[in-house]
Amino acid sequence: MNFLNAKTILHLYMDIRIFAIANILSNHKMNQTDFFKCLSDTTRLDILKLVMVKQNVCVCELTEQLQLSQPKISRHLALLRNLSILLDQRQGQWVYYRLNPNLPEWASKVLDIISKQNDDMLENPHVNASISIHCE
Repeated sequence: MNFLNAKTILHLYMDIRIFAIANILSNHKMNQTDFFKCLSDTTRLDILKLVMVKQNVCVCELTEQLQLSQPKISRHLALLRNLSILLDQRQGQWVYYRLNPNLPEWASKVLDIISKQNDDMLENPHVNASISIHCE
């Protein structure tokens, strides 16, 4: 008898989750008011800027870069995830966040403008050097 191992179960779980997210997104129009309310917080903007630079970012990387507690970062990530601005993917004990590639065009343009702003945090050469220290 063939038993499913943990890795197979994890892959099935991720496939089902991706399907569910895609289904929700196809039936959901992002509310512009909620989107801009979400972007009105400096911490969430900083999180988005780091995610846009690194593309896949773990919570521990964000806590180190932003010098904020893990619960605080997680609360902000939950808001970004619930609005479908960010998607999450679990890899072992780590959860990585990335920008949702299926954002409405207007939302993608806004985030693109934000990412092109000159920002001391992103111009800091230590941002890319020190990120990923704890998650590997």
